[in-house]
Amino acid sequence: MQMKAILILEDGTEFTGEAFGAEGTLIGEVVFNTGMTGYQEIITDPSVCGQIVTMTYPLIGNYGVNNEDALSEKPYIKGLVVRELCTTPSNWRATDNLDNYLKKHNILGIQGVDTRALTIILREKGSMKGLLTTNTDILNEKEAWLEKIKNYRPVYDVGTKKVLHYEGRSNRIALIDYGVNKNIIDLLKSKDCDIFVFPANSKAEEILDINPDGIVLSNGPGNPKDYQNQIQVIKELLGKKPVLGISLGHQLVALACGGDTEKLKNGHRGANHPVKDIEKDRTYITVQNHGYVVKKEWLHPDKALITHINLNDNTVEGIRYKDIPAITVQFCPEALYGSINTGYIFEEFISMMEKHKNN
Repeated sequence: MQMKAILILEDGTEFTGEAFGAEGTLIGEVVFNTGMTGYQEIITDPSVCGQIVTMTYPLIGNYGVNNEDALSEKPYIKGLVVRELCTTPSNWRATDNLDNYLKKHNILGIQGVDTRALTIILREKGSMKGLLTTNTDILNEKEAWLEKIKNYRPVYDVGTKKVLHYEGRSNRIALIDYGVNKNIIDLLKSKDCDIFVFPANSKAEEILDINPDGIVLSNGPGNPKDYQNQIQVIKELLGKKPVLGISLGHQLVALACGGDTEKLKNGHRGANHPVKDIEKDRTYITVQNHGYVVKKEWLHPDKALITHINLNDNTVEGIRYKDIPAITVQFCPEALYGSINTGYIFEEFISMMEKHKNN
């Protein structure tokens, strides 16, 4: 007999289902992801740190898990909500099933939940705090548990704590790790880049000391406005070397340039978000995993050019700065579990580095 699990939203809505993975009690931000595949990549993306992720696709776990598809060394979700869990995967690459994988990493999941109803609530009211537990005795204390969620800086929980070096013979890259996806490093490796990965709290002089040809600001979790130290470092870096900002890195560059960000009601999470490249007059289906966006109002055409727009809600997805060598995107150009045709962003960054070196 399966153990019962209960998900309680901060508005009082309760969902009862069967537990899988670990047992216990946890709190986090309840969000939904519309990806039909890529559940292992989603739960191992450092950008989901602190979140209870609801998968809108009903059957999860049917192709198991393996070591190659993870975006980091471990899952970073707080909890996982699915309609139906498959415990007998069919895939020649699978080395384990999702249930065992979450048990191994002490992460609680709940299945048998009406994820359509849950997603409708989150769409109407926005993402909200949630309590997920297998301990029914805790229900009398649910309000106290939900109050335990506080704003914190999860970037420091997910990134490297020391400088890492991946040798290459081409452009030297300083990659600032706010919660970098492994695919970003792998893609830069495929370009034979000489990569130095720096912790999120690195100082500008430490980064510039390696004399990089370019600087990559990675994806990561949390509210970009909470990272004032990182914004100040970026201010000191901009204009000195070409910069590529991805997701959180995109937001931090905007804030460093005097811009503003805001939290989305639901966030963009999934592998099916249409984004138009205005310069190419072409639309791409992108992978996204973020809850904040850069506000349009501050963008002045003399300083910055909007290069990409989200066709679902018209939010900013890409910026090219005019007075400094910098391009940034909100989506995940490195993603391999959705459309992979946005990797041209890296080619544009490499061209920017080559041009900067020749000037």
